Amino acid sequence: MQSAQELCRYLQESGRLHSPLLIHSFNTIDRKDFVPEAFADEAYEDYPLSIGEGQTISQPSTVALMLELLELQEDDEILDIGCGSGWTTALLAKAVASGSVTAVERLEPLLRMAQHNVKKYMLNNITFHYAGEELGIPGRTFDKILVSAAAKELPPALVQQLRSGGIMVIPIHNTIAVIYKKEGNTFEQRVLHGFVFVPLVH
Repeated sequence: MQSAQELCRYLQESGRLHSPLLIHSFNTIDRKDFVPEAFADEAYEDYPLSIGEGQTISQPSTVALMLELLELQEDDEILDIGCGSGWTTALLAKAVASGSVTAVERLEPLLRMAQHNVKKYMLNNITFHYAGEELGIPGRTFDKILVSAAAKELPPALVQQLRSGGIMVIPIHNTIAVIYKKEGNTFEQRVLHGFVFVPLVH
């Protein structure tokens, strides 16, 4: 594959990408703009690539799956934890054009990389934060939460930051957990098996 459009078509044909909002995002936001120059020739391949600091930009088919599981709406307020090189942040921001994305990263070099990379696009609905000791943004709540690295267990702090009716997608060990928030702190959970993620740093 040689372009974002070819990658997007591949993701649709493989059954990972369905929603019009995300199809538009994957067609517009070029993964090549978010990988180190040394890996530019591999930008459209369906596997993870190193972005430094022991972290990776995730496999496109896994990213597409996780973003579809969020059931995005155009006005969603989203928390993106572990924004890495900024690709998922930009994909989300393009999809939720009337909403917002709050991107959090623990590793300062990656936070700077993400901020630099998203400047290549006219995205005015992103706010970046350096991650503190606590996960997420304590005291705030969001419609959707995406976590891009594997937690050891479901973090209660993030469940609290998810609004009623909201959805969180979070890797736990080598699974993807989908959390559907109900009233109060109650939730339903769906688990998908057979994935590999770098550990969540916090």
